Amino acid sequence: MMTPRLLTYLLLMLFPLAPWAQGCPDWPADKARDEISALQRQISLWDDSYHRLGQSLISDELYDQARWRLEQWRGCFAQAPSAAGNPLSSARGSVAHPVPHTGLEKRVNDRAVADWIQARSDLWIQPKVDGVAVTLVYRAGRLAQVISRGDGLFGQDWTASARKIPGIVQQLPEAIDLLLQGELYWRLEAHIQGETGGLNARSKISGLMNRQQLSDADAAGIGLFIWAWPQGPADIRQQLDSLAHWGFVDSRRYSQPIGTFEQARHWRAFWLGHPLPFATDGVVLHQSQRAPASRWQASAPYWAVAWKYPVIKALAHVRQVRFKIGRTGRITPILELDPVLLDDRQIKRVSLGSLKRWQALDIRPGDQVSISLAGQVIPRLDQVILRSYPRVDVAVPLASDFHHLSCWRLAPACEEQLLARLTWLSGKQGLDLPHIGRETWSNLIQAGQINGLVDWLNLDETELATIDGFGDRSSARLLASLRSARQRPFAQWLTALGVPPTARNNLAGGWHALAARDTQAWQAEAGIGPGRAAQLSAFFRDPQVVAMSETLRAAGIDGF
Repeated sequence: MMTPRLLTYLLLMLFPLAPWAQGCPDWPADKARDEISALQRQISLWDDSYHRLGQSLISDELYDQARWRLEQWRGCFAQAPSAAGNPLSSARGSVAHPVPHTGLEKRVNDRAVADWIQARSDLWIQPKVDGVAVTLVYRAGRLAQVISRGDGLFGQDWTASARKIPGIVQQLPEAIDLLLQGELYWRLEAHIQGETGGLNARSKISGLMNRQQLSDADAAGIGLFIWAWPQGPADIRQQLDSLAHWGFVDSRRYSQPIGTFEQARHWRAFWLGHPLPFATDGVVLHQSQRAPASRWQASAPYWAVAWKYPVIKALAHVRQVRFKIGRTGRITPILELDPVLLDDRQIKRVSLGSLKRWQALDIRPGDQVSISLAGQVIPRLDQVILRSYPRVDVAVPLASDFHHLSCWRLAPACEEQLLARLTWLSGKQGLDLPHIGRETWSNLIQAGQINGLVDWLNLDETELATIDGFGDRSSARLLASLRSARQRPFAQWLTALGVPPTARNNLAGGWHALAARDTQAWQAEAGIGPGRAAQLSAFFRDPQVVAMSETLRAAGIDGF
């Protein structure tokens, strides 16, 4: 039996890859075979659960992307689809469609859509309703048969369930014979696609229609959107008026004439951001001129194309797992990804937030994960979709090696934390040194001019002249910025060095007065609890911090 997921497979055989498809992986043949087999096994598991058990283990849009990726990888490594991997092999029903169901070619970007529109006239646009496609046959005005899409040529007989659905017109006003194609959809109240996505509405409809018995309550939640009258008049407005007269009102309500790309873009954005009674995954563009029904095939026609919305969740392939060590020693795992598009943004990496979360998820290179945008801005990891085997070893830093008193100087594995300390020191929250950022500090470290947090105090023109990329002008500007640090007040220096913050800024007095306080003395200050008191005492007594204070005192920095 054909379901919407199976339509994805059919389209893959016919049309270019989706915009989130990537280039070919750089894998040897054995690795490619293993990765393709693993993805195929996972998709087969999803298919079995979806078609046989009526349970969806993955969202529709992630499933579609997994299918695209599988076919892309097969194309990259010249592998033919296997029979086991073809969901159409079990989809073909026993009831022939009087007119085949065509697919839709997807236009993947604005330019492709604009070119398609420019070459045609008498165009209309409709929401691309995200549901289950069917054929409806009326004889002498009465609903006689409803056929699932199947493989586009043959489907299953859904007539018994369809007779229970109030949203399907059972008796036409006239005693005519009529053949229609449309989409069964799950009714949603004021659904805004751009905010809540598809809600797996497609899977819900498929699951309900695959049941042996459809309850009255479930039947009442199903609507119908007619998108094709194969034997109808060429004039689309006349088609829509006739459909509305017969009771199929959604088609006219949600169809708009267009003549330009700007008009198409307007309606696409409008339907994405305004309430609709159904889930959608894009828009469909139609032209009035089309082939006669006798020539329709189970393939994409020339008279209609789909322009899909950007995906809300993207299936991303993990290239690398690296660990970012921050100024205070916090370890943040970062997943480096093969680029994917989310909301027309290219996403190349996503943070896991904490080492503990990475340890719980155990994500390795080669894994495939689902990502989305938090607040439509920040990439976030949603879940692991597929794990790669064998597992790739990852060098994981020890959390005990990094803390708020580690890496004041260069040492094995310390460069990243020291670089973060230097970046903080020169930033607006620190000494606010103009023209100095992370890249400048990195260049100085690589050139061997900096080994500790305050080594730069004694840099001069001669030392900078030995570094590639520093000309006379840039060297003079850098030195002027570094020397301006000597004029910064003591409190600003304390913040730049990374002294643990206090609620009421209880840092009056010079360095020696602060360093003389023990934990009890710090805790006696208003607003400082036991934990912060211990941190402050440890900071001012740390041997490397004490050594830096001596360097700053010798340099004549105020307060030291």
